Amino acid sequence: MGVGAENTVSTSIHNGGYKEEMELALKPSLESAVVVPENGDHATSGRETWGRRLEFILASVGYAVGLGNVWRFPYLCYRSGGGAFLVPYLIMLFLCGIPLLFIEFAIGQYTRLGPVHALAKICPLLKGVGLATVVISFVLSTYYNVLMTWALFYFFNSFGSTLPWQSCNNTWNLVANCSSGFPGNATHLQSASQQFFDRRMLEMTNSIEQTGNMRWELFGLLILSWAIVYLCIFKGVKSTGKVVYFTATFPYLILLALMINNVQLPGAKDGLLYFLTPRWSKLLEVQVWVNAAAQIFNSIGIGFGSMISMSSYNKLNNNILRDTLIVSLANSATSIFAGFVIFSAIGYMAYIHNLSVENIATDGPGLVFVVYPEVFSTMPVPQLWAALFFLMLLCLGLDSQFAMVEVAVTFIMDGFGSKVLRVLKKKELVVLAVCSVGFLLGIPHITQGGIFVFQLMDHYTAVVSLMFLAFFEVLAVCWLFGVRRISCMVKRMLGKPPNRFLRFCWLVVSPLLVLCILISSIAQYTPARYGKTYRYPLWAEVVGWFISLVSIVWIPLGALHELYRHKGSFLQRLKASIMPTVELDTFHHLPEKTRADSPEAMSLCSVPEKSLFSG
Repeated sequence: MGVGAENTVSTSIHNGGYKEEMELALKPSLESAVVVPENGDHATSGRETWGRRLEFILASVGYAVGLGNVWRFPYLCYRSGGGAFLVPYLIMLFLCGIPLLFIEFAIGQYTRLGPVHALAKICPLLKGVGLATVVISFVLSTYYNVLMTWALFYFFNSFGSTLPWQSCNNTWNLVANCSSGFPGNATHLQSASQQFFDRRMLEMTNSIEQTGNMRWELFGLLILSWAIVYLCIFKGVKSTGKVVYFTATFPYLILLALMINNVQLPGAKDGLLYFLTPRWSKLLEVQVWVNAAAQIFNSIGIGFGSMISMSSYNKLNNNILRDTLIVSLANSATSIFAGFVIFSAIGYMAYIHNLSVENIATDGPGLVFVVYPEVFSTMPVPQLWAALFFLMLLCLGLDSQFAMVEVAVTFIMDGFGSKVLRVLKKKELVVLAVCSVGFLLGIPHITQGGIFVFQLMDHYTAVVSLMFLAFFEVLAVCWLFGVRRISCMVKRMLGKPPNRFLRFCWLVVSPLLVLCILISSIAQYTPARYGKTYRYPLWAEVVGWFISLVSIVWIPLGALHELYRHKGSFLQRLKASIMPTVELDTFHHLPEKTRADSPEAMSLCSVPEKSLFSG
């Protein structure tokens, strides 16, 4: 399918009919054209904008840099070849991450719409992709805030005279199989920190079929975490833009402090060597390259709609190429730096307990809620380090949570703003309603059996659904909407078209990489499980697939609806659904002297016909 689609698009781009098609697309739409001042200020359009460009950059960096940078990348790097993994990781960053992030920024900034309405205008046939991104972002936000709840629980438990996960002398401990350190290969033992996580915070049952009682402490903290989210975003980008000055920068101060402390600990060198020692033979494994691409994709957040939503509050002439480079490079640099912080501590723990690094290294929640708390219990002034670490986790998660909730709010305001405001009167109440629904949907995760619900949701939302959405988004924008139209949009915003490298990545490299990731994800699909032993019952697997379909189903439904709207044969309907039905000028951004019917506008969007990659 990828090769066939590529050939079709290449032919349409190079044939002589494309010029006529572009000229028709650039005819004015007098009924809907709204003129803005020459400086590109969108104040007259009624949509709020970021107070300063730095606020948008910090918000985007904060969204991209999340918990995955701390608990996912270091372990993935160690498992996939150590220092050698950085080779495919950086290649995928420049071939896939940067080009696709630039596209999402361009779409949001040019259309000044959220992902639903922006993608509906760009490619009507795949308009369901936009709605699917809203659904997956909101579903993810309902359980992502549970992680913030856990971080708050650990934060408030860090202020006692001793850390509660430091020993086995607590009421919740099973002394017979509790170890004050890491048990190593003794599978019948659990560390004190593991028992604090399982038996004190979660009070977990044995399976998803045993729901148990409500964890009222976590219930209260879930309310608090959603209240924090609401207070940070209820004024839109005006409030979020101020909050990110702290939430996006504070984690770096803590990581730096932890780094300075950790590298001085005994055994830290061994941990860093495990993390970075290159195993070049791993580069011959296809899965390592797929892992690198998937990590770039998931870490930057492409396919969730959040980057489109946040960039839609930019001014037209904002330099998104600069912002793309800052956000993507800062995200990758943070992942690598976090690897040094994490593995220096793991090396220290291996030294203390006379174990190998492999017996301690792990990924996921276990790293930050089990391994790292154990590290703090052996450090001087453990309460200080623990409190700062969990405050850092809270900041990392909040930035990502802001963006995911903002996707839903933007969708409601773009599509139903006037109708909703007639009922709720103020946008602040719309945000409150969204946060309230998210809170209610998060309640099943804070029962005694909630950890099994959490793991099931995470597997089928973040692993299964996202790859489908990402592929169809790239298909809609890069191949159906087309590289030439993207170049036209970029040229109108920045005054010059994107370079050859970006256009080549959009047309060939990035779509094929996303297709490879999707195929690999399908081929290597494994059912969800918790830990190493617990496997979900069949009915839970069915529920998991239903969770995936909640977002994916909007893609075919949107396509069928668009085909139904048009008349004629199937091919005529298909052609009408693929070609954008809205002129570029109806996004209301050109000043009077560069209206689409003027020579200046035609010159502005002109792209040489002889070669797509000419300068």
